[in-house]
Amino acid sequence: MLKPSPFNSRQINRRSEDLIKAASNRYRITVQVATRAQRRRFEDFDSFEENKMKPVLRAIIEMSDELTQPEIIGE
Repeated sequence: MLKPSPFNSRQINRRSEDLIKAASNRYRITVQVATRAQRRRFEDFDSFEENKMKPVLRAIIEMSDELTQPEIIGE
């Protein structure tokens, strides 16, 4: 039996498209997402916390939130 997915794939696609559109360089934004995902993966590994969402998806969501809500970065 398949478990329901904790995220909406349409929302992830929309957010990733928004990131790519806002970026001046597609390669650079891809590397930034990968770097953040790798950092999150190691943080999760160190904390022994099981997270349902994969690090890449979480990085896309976080970065798109920072893009649409710049006040998040200011804190």
